[in-house]
Amino acid sequence: MASVDDISTALKQMKFAHPTWPMAKIRSEFIRFFCSEHAHTSWPSSPCVPHDDPTLLFANAGMNQYKPLFLGTCDPALDMANLKRAVNTQKCIRAGGKHNDLDDVGKDVYHHTFFEMMGNWSFGDFFKEGAIDMAWDCLTKVYGLDSERLYATYFAGDDQSPADDEARVLWERYLPASRVLPFGKADNFWEMGATGPCGPCVEVHYDRIGGRDAAEFVNADMPDVIEIWNLVFMQYNREADKSLRDLPAKHIDTGMGFERLASILQGFDSNYDTDIFAPLFHAIRMVTGAREYTGKIGTEDEGYVDMAYRVVADHVRTLTFAIADGAVPSNDGRGYVLRRVLRRAVRYGRQNLGAELGFFSKLVPTLVDHMGEAFPEIVAKKDFVIQIIEEEEASFNRTIDIGVKEFEARCDKLPAGAKFSGADAHFLFTTMGFPVDLTVLMCEEKGIELDQVGFDAKMKEEKELSAAAHKAKMSGGSGKDLTLQAEQTARLVSTGISTTDAEPKYTWHEAIDTTVKACFVGRGETEDKVGFVPELTAASGMCGLVCAQTNFYAEQGGQIYDTGFIKGADGAEFRVDNVQVFGGFVLHMGEVVSGSFAVDDAANLSVNYTRRLPVASNHTMTHVLNFALREVLIGRENIGNAEGPSVDQKGSLCDESKLRFDFSWGKGLTTDELARVEKICQEKIAQELPVQIYKAPLENATKISALRAVFGEKYPDPVRIVSICKTPIPEILENPLDVIWKDYSIEFCGGTHLVHTGEAQKFVILSEEGVAKGIRRITAVTQEGAREAMNTAASFAQRCADAAKLEKAELVQEGKKLTAELSAAAISTVAKADLNVALKAITVKGSTWLKAEAKKKVDAAVVTINEACKAAKEAGKDKVAVRVDFGSNGKDAQGIMKVLSKGDYKDLSVLLVTADYAASKFAVFAQSPKGSPIDCKKWCDAATDGLNGRGGGKPNSAQKSVEGLDGVADALTKAQAF
Repeated sequence: MASVDDISTALKQMKFAHPTWPMAKIRSEFIRFFCSEHAHTSWPSSPCVPHDDPTLLFANAGMNQYKPLFLGTCDPALDMANLKRAVNTQKCIRAGGKHNDLDDVGKDVYHHTFFEMMGNWSFGDFFKEGAIDMAWDCLTKVYGLDSERLYATYFAGDDQSPADDEARVLWERYLPASRVLPFGKADNFWEMGATGPCGPCVEVHYDRIGGRDAAEFVNADMPDVIEIWNLVFMQYNREADKSLRDLPAKHIDTGMGFERLASILQGFDSNYDTDIFAPLFHAIRMVTGAREYTGKIGTEDEGYVDMAYRVVADHVRTLTFAIADGAVPSNDGRGYVLRRVLRRAVRYGRQNLGAELGFFSKLVPTLVDHMGEAFPEIVAKKDFVIQIIEEEEASFNRTIDIGVKEFEARCDKLPAGAKFSGADAHFLFTTMGFPVDLTVLMCEEKGIELDQVGFDAKMKEEKELSAAAHKAKMSGGSGKDLTLQAEQTARLVSTGISTTDAEPKYTWHEAIDTTVKACFVGRGETEDKVGFVPELTAASGMCGLVCAQTNFYAEQGGQIYDTGFIKGADGAEFRVDNVQVFGGFVLHMGEVVSGSFAVDDAANLSVNYTRRLPVASNHTMTHVLNFALREVLIGRENIGNAEGPSVDQKGSLCDESKLRFDFSWGKGLTTDELARVEKICQEKIAQELPVQIYKAPLENATKISALRAVFGEKYPDPVRIVSICKTPIPEILENPLDVIWKDYSIEFCGGTHLVHTGEAQKFVILSEEGVAKGIRRITAVTQEGAREAMNTAASFAQRCADAAKLEKAELVQEGKKLTAELSAAAISTVAKADLNVALKAITVKGSTWLKAEAKKKVDAAVVTINEACKAAKEAGKDKVAVRVDFGSNGKDAQGIMKVLSKGDYKDLSVLLVTADYAASKFAVFAQSPKGSPIDCKKWCDAATDGLNGRGGGKPNSAQKSVEGLDGVADALTKAQAF
């Protein structure tokens, strides 16, 4: 296997770029055209892992990051809110969910799980005519495509919406009517989901062959006539009842496949023959020793070698970009998809290319060198990506071994002709990480069928449970849809209502007087389906109020929402149970307790600050924890070093009971590391450092050397800086690159915080665990929760000290009790480690005593048994049943039987009845010499007949145990009578 250095050296000596249209030029010309000629804003690709969109596994289209604009929920403080026209090339992954091309990759020459989607957008600006004109000029003038090979399709209409004749007429200005073709909803009507913005679209198709009428091949799944660009005209909203309503603003969303366009411009019939893949194919050949790639498909591809090339090259792209953007292989969600992608690549590489285990990670440097200039994030995360893939490759074989055993065990229990259970397949992959496609293959090998319907049903059940939980949270369990989407926010704007002034949420312990601006009972709950009403009463059930101002914190950034009350001038009262923000409008969700609330009513907003205080404490200490982890794990000298190790925030949760912090790190923290982290946090509390907050221009703030920002997070401009230090933030901004700032916690944050760290009082880490490959989680508590944890630890330590003074059975009993309690105790993980050491000394002392006591009992038992054997032998008997109470430990019984088998009575069959008073049960053990006619299993069965004994064995050795002690005498009598 060639080394990474060998591959890198060889590839640097080779040229892969196409002379006329190299991939970098294809990208740059697209951006240039729309920016310089049509006033678009060049907007960066979002991460292909949409951390802020729970509805998506991966970014699967260029429009994903603009959903808040389409839905009318974009925070007006973000730069994105000001976009009118945008252009970019978006990193996309289609390997799970609604759009899933995973199983097709490799089988043909144009499917990918990772690809780039070049697109341009209009947000309430130009519409159909502008989009079509720009697309035509881009294709024919910028890229010089032969217009005689272009075909356009448009929506033919259905019973809910008319044919898009406007688009047809616009295209017929450029193409003859014979090449402007109508198609149905499946091809030419785009929808964001079951509900939400949607509209007709036109697709541009290209005939690779040319010189013919290829209209009949459009949308016929012919590789020579392919779709290259889709122009979506977002003009409707799909309601819950499936009806269509006009959107308040119309948008354009286009997407063109970068890889497909490259194949056309570079003169290839295959996407995989372009300079996008050439370096990867050369690297694959060097690292596996396989023959050269020849581009064959199907039966012509002997040994499916070319298919394996395509699979491996595509999948290393997917894994590299997904991991760099924050996802890791795991057993659920997008993590499971990545695990399946990786294992598919490894299987094809090893089975079809002859690669050695560990080959896959060696391809990452080639990809990074090739695409790192366009996407520098993969350069920064190269080492982390390699580490994760190496670990996942190594664990693959172990998982397969365990999964195969479990699969075989479940197959053995199947009745003849039965299908392999969908529930069992679901268990294999969710609990054991065993790929479903492997389950299918193994079923085929055994001649059985997987219950795919049952498996899909289990997957759907999980998804529905998750969706139901989210809906219940957003509706207070009422079943209503209390989200404000495009129609709702547009209605508010159109009636002159400004977004909510939420600045008062940062002022503590003050109720504010404001005005009710909107009363909301839920989407679809009114005749016009929008959901706004003039007045709310107790009969409204779960509902919402939008006010001109609010001092309530709306859930975001990992911090839970505030609760409290809104009171009206006439004594009316509204209980606030949940607070969410949509497009800058803060919605207070809850119920009217008394009276009523109407639009323009005066309102007094009162937050439950007693509840908010521990939330703020946990939030402030999350910042300190973030700082402490970086200090302990990577060291001050590596902070800000893009090529060094990193500890990146991957998620957080702050509520009134705890803080939870997820971060990237490849292994579990040692007790010493946790102790140092906890100590730093406690020291910061003792120092009573001020929590400073300051708004600054985003460009200036991002220059601070020690700044911590969450990857993929969108920040407003100006941005809110939270610094936990004594130096004023304006002074930090004057000299942002000073290394001294590395000693402080400095983050972008919109949450509520303490005045100074001393208000947190105490800090205790309750647990540290892995939640996914390369992702760790710390759960901690502050204030009263931390104090309780420390008191519990102190109490436990005293109990351990007291237990150490006990002797004999009391020591053993207390040691067991303490051990059972400690694992579940809510105390510091550091203290728990120390207590485990103390408990181990207690259990060792108890174990030593138990062994000594057991030896005494066994020695006494041997004497008694020898006497009984002597008497039996003198009486001419060949068996003996005797009661000797040494407990029910099987090892002790084996030791006794071993002594007998080598002594003077080895030719006797022996059955022992022994009571275990501590466990309140008894056992029978039987042994007979070779050739004896006595069947020990039957002998044990006879002794425990009618007593519901459990156990088994063979003719010359058997055992059984029985709960309770009532039958012990009867068992001896039955054994002697056998």
